Amino acid sequence: MKIKANDIRVGNIIHYNKEIYVVAKTTHTQPGKGGAYVQVEMKNIQSGVKLTHRFRSSEDIEKVRLDQEKYQFLYRQDNFLILMNIETFEQISVNKSLLEDRIEFLKEGMEITLEICSGTPIIAHLPDITQSVVVECDPMIKNQTSTSSYKPAIIENGVRIMVPPFINVGDRILIDLKDITYIERLK
Repeated sequence: MKIKANDIRVGNIIHYNKEIYVVAKTTHTQPGKGGAYVQVEMKNIQSGVKLTHRFRSSEDIEKVRLDQEKYQFLYRQDNFLILMNIETFEQISVNKSLLEDRIEFLKEGMEITLEICSGTPIIAHLPDITQSVVVECDPMIKNQTSTSSYKPAIIENGVRIMVPPFINVGDRILIDLKDITYIERLK
């Protein structure tokens, strides 16, 4: 699908120089002399190489259409994740690098959404919210509830997260995976 360079947004997947890129940042510029342009910072999905390019505002860019499919995580095998399509029960293996820094939160049976281009998985998304158990944290200090302070805690997968002072070891908590922050304690 063709779009104008002015319509490029952060998160778009575009086709440029026979390769696929994800847009990380855009800057629209109207210089006093010359034509307007859009400066785009993008990252190659296959190689991870970052690139900055200027497109003329009126230039046509090929936006890649991605299909979304839901999979269930089964197990890890070396550098690969074995997934099962929820609808067809077909199993596939994808490189664990698709999850980048969220791999620690992957649990057996978790639902993963894959964005697929021409039969190749390009991006993997975990659910926005997950639950975990606190395995290590400092004890609560009495009379500290008057301030809105947070304390460090380590959850079951070894990730360090900031939690309110009333959280104790063994508590089940909800975590927002977009920015890895505490949401609430579960009953």
